[in-house]
Amino acid sequence: MPALDDRDGVIWLDGAFVPWRDARLHVLTHGLHYGGGVFEGERVYDGRVFKLTEHTERLHASARELGFAIPFSVAELDEATRALVQQQGIVNGYVRPVAWRGSEHIGVAGAGAFVHVALATWEWPHVFAADAKERGIRLGTSRWRRPAPDTAPVRAKAASLYNICTLARDAADRDGFDDALLLDYRGQVAEATGANLFLVAGGTLHTPTADCFLAGITRQTVLDLAGDLGIPVVERHIAPEELGRFDECFLTGTAYEVQPVRSIDAHEYRVGRTTTALAEAYARLVRSADRGAAARAAVSP
Repeated sequence: MPALDDRDGVIWLDGAFVPWRDARLHVLTHGLHYGGGVFEGERVYDGRVFKLTEHTERLHASARELGFAIPFSVAELDEATRALVQQQGIVNGYVRPVAWRGSEHIGVAGAGAFVHVALATWEWPHVFAADAKERGIRLGTSRWRRPAPDTAPVRAKAASLYNICTLARDAADRDGFDDALLLDYRGQVAEATGANLFLVAGGTLHTPTADCFLAGITRQTVLDLAGDLGIPVVERHIAPEELGRFDECFLTGTAYEVQPVRSIDAHEYRVGRTTTALAEAYARLVRSADRGAAARAAVSP
């Protein structure tokens, strides 16, 4: 993929479209030094951003968790995103909204720093290899853990929290895995570096309780689809010792979509009926405005 700082096109920055290469920030930006930034990841399907307003609302909620307010309303950012996607000619791609504290002062306290907002979009077909959806990916358990909710803003999609993901993913890459499984501060199963985790046993869907990590928009979408398809769901704390008891495993995320997992450490899984049904229902949904229609298509003969 070409370098992200050297492309043609435009980026929406603080209310205006600017040439892509001119969308810069100062080296003394508060968000760079102290992690005062929040972001979103959004998918474009057939020229339409999937669940755009939900993502924009979460961007605002994440900023509030970090103690600052985004100076553009949800409606304004939604409108700007649609205009940007159209201007960039993105049919199937990715959108990155980001908000951060600026360079008015340098110091731990963030109050008084201007809040900047940017939107960028580009073509991005796959996170993993093209055949990963059929074969599944391999996860290795990381030594890095998700923090307790009284030690970090776990309800925010905060840039600072993704430093944990970077450390875990880099180690996973070095060890020959596709991604990492993170445990939480209690030693329970949490999530992957950029996606939520689901496991299947006997046709029942199990997913960790999202009490110290972000309950993703795609995660909730899959839970809704499972309800439509009549798939039982259990949200609970899952111990690592249980991982060998499951038949299927998959990840969910805006970039990942529904991504099958073929192994976690020495535990192997198949890409089975439940994973396939949810992946197919999700693929239909993102190109349809009607969740019910996507679910009915999944169970039709």
